[in-house]
Amino acid sequence: MEHNTIIAALLGLLEGLTEFIPVSSTGHILLAGHFLGFESPGRVFEVLIQLGAILAILGVYAGRLWRIFSSAPHDPAARRFILAVLVAFLPAVVIGVMAHDVIKNVLFETPMLVASMLVLGGVVLLFVDRMAQRPRYHSAEEIPVGKALGIGLFQCLAMVPGVSRSGSTIVGALLLGADKRAAAEFSFFLSMPTMMGAFAYDLYKNRDILDAASAGNIVIGFVCAFLAALVVVRGLLNYVSAHGYAVFAWWRIIVGLAAMLALAVGW
Repeated sequence: MEHNTIIAALLGLLEGLTEFIPVSSTGHILLAGHFLGFESPGRVFEVLIQLGAILAILGVYAGRLWRIFSSAPHDPAARRFILAVLVAFLPAVVIGVMAHDVIKNVLFETPMLVASMLVLGGVVLLFVDRMAQRPRYHSAEEIPVGKALGIGLFQCLAMVPGVSRSGSTIVGALLLGADKRAAAEFSFFLSMPTMMGAFAYDLYKNRDILDAASAGNIVIGFVCAFLAALVVVRGLLNYVSAHGYAVFAWWRIIVGLAAMLALAVGW
């Protein structure tokens, strides 16, 4: 019991540290849980602790969210931005509901796939980060609805664990004309409905298999994820504006290759 509590706390910290950077929090948690022998009924823990990261970003962006929604009745730009985020969210709703069982029962249970996606995603992120950019959008709120739909389609690639929700949306935004800061910021805003939807749907689907021990681990993971995500969200935009995404790409490649090697030798 104590062993699982400690692992739940470590996995919560890992979730908070990796959710909003393009390295795949789910991929990291699944691999860490595999190597540490952590068992989660229905893989509920890995999804529900995301609530901590959701609340962290809602807290950081509370003032800006209030300004957007309060100005929406008389500000066309605010209404367009809200619509853009909702349109970007829709593809994940459709595919997430249709493919939920395959994702949880097959893809989540294939560690070698997760490790491979970390490496492949790192290579793609490194390539896109080094592309010569002539960005047209320098703020998340400037991204048009049509481009937002494209970003939402990119986000669906993250249904495969190891791809990274933030990574796929950031790559999509960069390719569709956003600068590095705007791409990360739009990924932040898109994460709010996406992660809240995933949390609510997974809780509903697995409501019958949650027990007191699982709930306790989820609470511990949630708190740790919340605290860690607060730190990351506050510093990430300034970092990527100055340094780009290369460090995250190399991290993905190194972790993915290490995991593939460990799995190949039977760990």
